[in-house]
Order: sequence, then C-alpha cells, then structure tokens
Amino acid sequence: MTAADYKMIPEQDEIDAIERDLRFYPSTVTQPQVLTTEQIEAYNRDGYLRPIPVFDNEEILQVRRYFDALLERVIAEGGDSYSISTAHLKHGRVYDLLTEPRIVAVVKDILGENVVGWGSHFFCKMPHDGKSVAWHQDASYWPLTPTKAATVWLAIDDADTENACMRFISGSHHFGHLTYRPSDSGEHNVLNQTIENPEQYGEPVDDVLGAGEISIHSDLLLHGSNANDSDRRRCGLTLRYAAADVRAHLDWNGKGVIVSGEDPSGHWANPPRPPQD
Repeated sequence: MTAADYKMIPEQDEIDAIERDLRFYPSTVTQPQVLTTEQIEAYNRDGYLRPIPVFDNEEILQVRRYFDALLERVIAEGGDSYSISTAHLKHGRVYDLLTEPRIVAVVKDILGENVVGWGSHFFCKMPHDGKSVAWHQDASYWPLTPTKAATVWLAIDDADTENACMRFISGSHHFGHLTYRPSDSGEHNVLNQTIENPEQYGEPVDDVLGAGEISIHSDLLLHGSNANDSDRRRCGLTLRYAAADVRAHLDWNGKGVIVSGEDPSGHWANPPRPPQD
C-alpha cells in the first residue's frame, strides 16, 4: 500500500461494517501451467513466492524509462513518488502491465482460471526519503470478500536490503485478520496501521528482487519495509488481483479488469484500456 492508496481507501469503519470472510483460501490449482506443484504448495504454506523472472533487461529498461517520465509529470503537477495509484484506469501502458500474459499466468496458477486485476500502484522510495511501511495486511484495507486476492510486486529497480526491499512474515497469513493499532506521526509510516511484534507470527524474509522479477503474496500475509537510507531509488509496481467470484463493496468493482477466464456474474466492470499513456 502507498500513501496514494490510503487516500483512495474509505474510512476504516466503512470497511469494518462490511461482513467479510477474512480467512486464507489456499490455492486449489492441481495442473499449473507456469508454476510447479511444489511452488503452489510453498505459496499455500508460506503465503508468498519469490523471485519469479518475467521481463528481460531490455524490457524492464523500457518499463523504467516509462515510469521515469510518468513520475516526472506527476511531480511537476504537485504529486510525489507515492502518488501514482489505480494507474491502469489512467495509463494504457500500466493497463498493459496489469494484463501482461506472463504475469497473469503466474496469478492463474494461484487464484484459478477466472481472475480480475483491480489495482495498480507504484511504490517508489526515493533515496533517503525517510519513510517506512509498517507491518500490515492488505486485506485490512480492502472492502473485498472473501480474501481470495493476491499482490504481484514487479521490481522496476533492483530491490535489496540496502535500499529497503519489502519484507514478509512467512506463514502469517494463516492467522486470519490480525489486530493492529493506529500509527502515529513520529513513525513516518506511509500507512496508518501498525501490527506489533510481527515475529510472533513467523520468520521475517527479505523480498530481494532483481529488476524485471516479481514476487506474489497473499492479501493476508504480514509485510512491510524499512526506510530507504541508501543513495539508490527503489521502485516497484504493485499489481492487485482477485478471483472473479470475490465481491467488491463501496464501488471497487469498477476497478476490476477481467484478465483471465470470465466473470459469469458480471460483478466486475471490466473497463477498457485507456487510450492515453
């Protein structure tokens, strides 16, 4: 989640008022096309997979150049490196990344044949920006039910411990929805929620990725990241997916693009690719 994500999220009491099924649904895919059965078992056990190569050096270089130009425009308009959210509804190139067949193939092996992509947010930590992301669960912020959703994190820059890569608490998705406290301003947290003592739920794992690689994690997995105290930028694009039978409240179904299979109920709006890049 980014600061821009949070601004687009309704008040927490609105989300909490929705009757949601907040338990982990393991992948039931038995004949995966890209992943191995061992990888699916690892996802069910640990709540994440990493690293998975997708783009080669030239391809990710083109993505990085696109993002650099987009970020320059956003900053010129008064935004910052956390401001580019729900980007697939605004920018055709981001829509293309959300629907990229090589990424969708990985997601299908986790969520099944019928999948929607509903979120796309750039996570760009500039050098020495001083902002951390506290330990949290994505599902806490999302008016979706049941929690059959996952996030793909595409590394646009190399992400390692030096420039504050994302971190997971392995296996924490099995504990359901966890108790959090409101963050205070002194924490310099990009978000507004903090889950204390995350190590009680599992072992911390660094999500080290090379540019062009992805990770994928459950919406119930505890994750966060430290402040980037290095001289290097750390940019990634989060792409959010859900099984098509997930219900979205508070009009969030308007964001959902059918990226695989079908949505028999017609719940998700399936907006077209935006013409502008």
